[in-house]
Amino acid sequence: MTKFYDALETRSADQRAAEQTRALRAQIEKAKTASGYAAYLADVEPESISSMDYLVNIPVLRKSDLVRAQADHPPFGGFTLKPAARFHHIFQSPGPIYEPGSTDHDWWRMGRFVHAAGVGPEDIVQNCFGYHLTPAGMIFENGARAVGAAVLPAGTGQTELQVTAARDVGCTAYAGTPDYLKVILDKAEEMGVLLNFKKAVVGGGALFPSLRQEYADRGIACLQCYATADLGNIAYESPAMEGMIIDEHVIVEIVTPGTGTPVEHGDVGEVVVTSLNPDYPLIRFATGDLSAVLPGVSPCGRTNMRIKGWMGRADQTTKIKGMFVRPEQVAALVDKHSEIVKARVIAARHGEMDTLTVQIESPGGDDSAYAKTVVEVLKLKGAIEVVAPGSLPKDGLVIEDQRVYE
Repeated sequence: MTKFYDALETRSADQRAAEQTRALRAQIEKAKTASGYAAYLADVEPESISSMDYLVNIPVLRKSDLVRAQADHPPFGGFTLKPAARFHHIFQSPGPIYEPGSTDHDWWRMGRFVHAAGVGPEDIVQNCFGYHLTPAGMIFENGARAVGAAVLPAGTGQTELQVTAARDVGCTAYAGTPDYLKVILDKAEEMGVLLNFKKAVVGGGALFPSLRQEYADRGIACLQCYATADLGNIAYESPAMEGMIIDEHVIVEIVTPGTGTPVEHGDVGEVVVTSLNPDYPLIRFATGDLSAVLPGVSPCGRTNMRIKGWMGRADQTTKIKGMFVRPEQVAALVDKHSEIVKARVIAARHGEMDTLTVQIESPGGDDSAYAKTVVEVLKLKGAIEVVAPGSLPKDGLVIEDQRVYE
């Protein structure tokens, strides 16, 4: 019988929607007091939020927006609800971009995932995520501590020392990137050392089925999560291993890349997350990752929405004929003509020259008008192909680069 982390995991859809709507209303009311949200939430009245569908009225917040805000108002750009000195950690990720952190109970919500993976008070977790500047090490340590496990803060590298420490300490669980566990296990075999890993919680990279099977063959149950430095845990696998279950303290939307418009249920789009973290209320934060909603609920008994996992990057910015074309520009192109359903920009090569084709889903329309808008919005000339609504692939791509570089 499944032992759940808390009662939130088995709420009915109606109960979850009602409770998350109330939480969203409260979170936006708090966020409006943060200077960084002055422009984003200026027209939002929290009392008018009657469902989570209201989110589509709020602009999407992108990492590039945070970088600019942090440059003007360091270190957090005015998006936190308490001053920097009152957080327990301040991290720096590439960008640079700064993220707050706290040692408060399950602050990054990683405990829910670690619990689902079977890690508990009887375990010692060898945490091989980095502890230097970036937050992954502390994120997973916070989750392990939330379920009562002890932690060996191993960090990255020095594989022989990792093996020795795992043996001497008696580590039973591994936390780190999917592939580094294999490096440790292979080194242990080379050294003639028997390790006691039975569980693994991984993130920060793809867990390929063949690698998961290799761990299973070695007696290690390996599950993965989807988390970011800004948001903490977003979704996680359970032992059912059917998609990734959304965490109970975030609200996830799947939108057309470059926009804030939700895609049809099941279609691929960009993952946009609203965090209910009371200290750092990221509202409609665009992750830049692609995924899709998986219908139904998990066989493990957890009832929240599921996604299919990481399916690529939504930031499809591509240089064509020396000019950058961005998903936001494709979205602007669609907005210029009410009859356009969607559009797709295709970059290709003819001889040594770049070519640009814009496929437009529309029941009709004037090709010359579309061509004029393409030049106006993309600053490039290209061929126009008008296709029937429903013809373009539902794969999340709005810019497709078909060029091959050899």
